[in-house]
Amino acid sequence: MSEKSKESDNTTHFGYKTVNTEEKAEKVAEVFHSVASSYDLMNDLMSAGIHRLWKRMTIEMSGVRRGHKVLDIAGGTGDLAAKFSRIVGSEGQVVLADINDSMLKVGRDRLMDRGVVNNIQFAQANAQYLPFPDNTFDVITIAFGLRNVTDKAMALRSMNRVLKPGGKLLVLEFSKPPSQLLSKIYDGYSFNILPKLGQLFAKDSDSYQYLAESIRMHPDQETLKSMVEDAGFSNCDYHNMTGGIVALHRGVKP
Repeated sequence: MSEKSKESDNTTHFGYKTVNTEEKAEKVAEVFHSVASSYDLMNDLMSAGIHRLWKRMTIEMSGVRRGHKVLDIAGGTGDLAAKFSRIVGSEGQVVLADINDSMLKVGRDRLMDRGVVNNIQFAQANAQYLPFPDNTFDVITIAFGLRNVTDKAMALRSMNRVLKPGGKLLVLEFSKPPSQLLSKIYDGYSFNILPKLGQLFAKDSDSYQYLAESIRMHPDQETLKSMVEDAGFSNCDYHNMTGGIVALHRGVKP
């Protein structure tokens, strides 16, 4: 079933399971409540540290400058927000938003420990209903969060609304490797190794089983590009990284 048809009825996917639409946010919240305290460690383990390079590329391609106002959705433990904070400086502002209060608390504590909260605000917010005025932000990023949103099309429209004209959206997300060989290797890792790492280091294999499944259910590169365009963005493109395991989508609000 296509992403659009999934979002047109009363059910959606939670990994490989079909659930009522109103249940998904609660189930996703349970996953991230469970993994919040070990999230950074697991990111390094799962990606062998490569997630830092993916995020660095996102920042470089964002075009963020001093004085900009940036919204980092599903900002979690604050990796992107910390770097954006230094770039925008005292004249700018970064809003770290996450729907999950456990992740937001970890992010706030981590950024306070690093002393980079002077120009950062925190907001517990649903990407589908962003609580900000129209035309507020110069740049919006969402890294490894869109696949967990119940209605992705609605969230993308919400992001478009709060961006300033000429503002840029960047979506960093797991995607579909074009190579069949790499896809097979990646599947073997995701479904055999990843849950074991989750059990060993986070004492939670089920959450990492869901995360692997959620990646497979996420739209591929061309489908997501079309969704970004349908949400009102122009100049849309994407860049594959690590063989297409991850893709960075970009769009500009006209």
